Amino acid sequence: MEKLLHTPEGVRDLHDAECVKKQQLEGKLRHCLHRFGFRDVVTPTFEYFDIFRKERGTVPSKDMYKFIDREGNTLVLRPDMTPPIARCVAKYYKDEVNPLRLSYRGNTFVDNSGYRGKLKETTQIGAELINDGSVVADAEMVALMAECLKASGLKEFQIEIGHVGFFTALAKEAGFSAEEAAEVRELIESKNLFSVEQVLSGKQLKPELKELLLKLPEFFGSVEKLSEIRTMTENAEACAALDHLMMLHKYLESYGVAEYISYDLGMLGKYGYYTGINFRALTYKTGESVAAGGRYDHLMGQFGKNAPAIGIALYVDTLLLGLSRQGLITAEEKERTLVVYEKTAECAAIKCVCDLRAGDVYAMLEEKSMDWSEYKKRIGTNGIVQMYQVTVDGVQTLN
Repeated sequence: MEKLLHTPEGVRDLHDAECVKKQQLEGKLRHCLHRFGFRDVVTPTFEYFDIFRKERGTVPSKDMYKFIDREGNTLVLRPDMTPPIARCVAKYYKDEVNPLRLSYRGNTFVDNSGYRGKLKETTQIGAELINDGSVVADAEMVALMAECLKASGLKEFQIEIGHVGFFTALAKEAGFSAEEAAEVRELIESKNLFSVEQVLSGKQLKPELKELLLKLPEFFGSVEKLSEIRTMTENAEACAALDHLMMLHKYLESYGVAEYISYDLGMLGKYGYYTGINFRALTYKTGESVAAGGRYDHLMGQFGKNAPAIGIALYVDTLLLGLSRQGLITAEEKERTLVVYEKTAECAAIKCVCDLRAGDVYAMLEEKSMDWSEYKKRIGTNGIVQMYQVTVDGVQTLN
C-alpha cells in the first residue's frame, strides 16, 4: 500500500503554494503571448507515432512513451509540441497564406532514464508563427521570448542565438554526406573539439574550411563577433547566414531587448528540423535552458503544407525552479473569506456563503466543531482576510 502513495520516477505532485506559483506563472506567460496577438490551440496528449518518426528530426524513438490502440496503431505521448502543431495547421489551415500566430500550453513526455532527477513530464507554453519567413518574424519571436521571461519576473537571463544555415553551408562545401553532417553537427553542438578534429582528419578539405569547422564551437560572443567571422569565409550561403543574424540584431535593438542577446554559431539545436536561426534562454541556478526556439521551414511540408515557420517554447518547470532559487517568485494567494457555523445553523450559513460568492468573494464554509482558537490552528488562516460565524442568533464577525 505504501508504494501506491508515491509517484513513478520523473513525475511529481504539485500542491499548496507550489501549485499556486506554477499556475500564476503560466498566467503571466500566456498573457504575454496574447498581447503579441497569438491565439490558443490545443492538440491531443497522444498522437500517432509517425508524427514523431526519425525523419521529422524530433525526439529519438527510444525516449518516447509508446502504446498500442485497439486497431493496432502505435501511439505515443507527445514528446515535443512542434510536430503536432504542424500537423494541426496542415489540416485546418492548409490554404491559409497570411501569417498565423498560434500559442499553446501542454505537457510533454520524454523518458530521460539516463538523467536521474530529471522530470519526464514537463509543462511547455509556447508560440508558433507560420507563413512568415522574414528576418522581422525571427526578431518578433526572439523579442517575444525576452518579454515572456521579463513578465515571469526573471531579472537576469541571456538569449543565445545560432544559425543552422551557417554550418549547413560549410558542410555542403566540405562534401559531407547526410550521415557525416549529422555526426559533425552533434559533436559541434556538444563542443567536442577533439572528436571533430578526428572526423575531419580523414577528409581532404581546404585549410581555411577545416579551420572554420574546427573553430565553430568557439564562435560565440557579441554581434561584433559575427563581423569578424564573416572575413574568414567566401562561402555565399555562410555569409548570408551571418548577414541574417546581423540584420536580426538591428531589429532586436529596435525591440529594446538587445542587452539580453549573444550569438553562438556552434549552437545547432537539439532538433533536426531546425533550418535557420535557433536560440535558447539561460539563467543561473537552473543548470539547463528555461526556453528555446528556432526556425523550421521544412517541417510543415512533411504534413502537406509548404510554409515557413518559427516557434518558441518556455519550459515552465525549469523557469519556475530558477525563479524560486533566485527568490523572485511568491504564491500570491487570492484573499478568501471563511464562514464557520454551529450545528442547527446550517441553512443560515449556506445563505451567507452564497451571498458572498454571488458578490465574487472567495468564500469557504466550515462547521465549527471545537474551540475557535484550536480550530484556527488546525485549518490555518493564510490568505483569509475575513471570518464570519453563523449561529442560530445570527451572523457575527470574528476579526
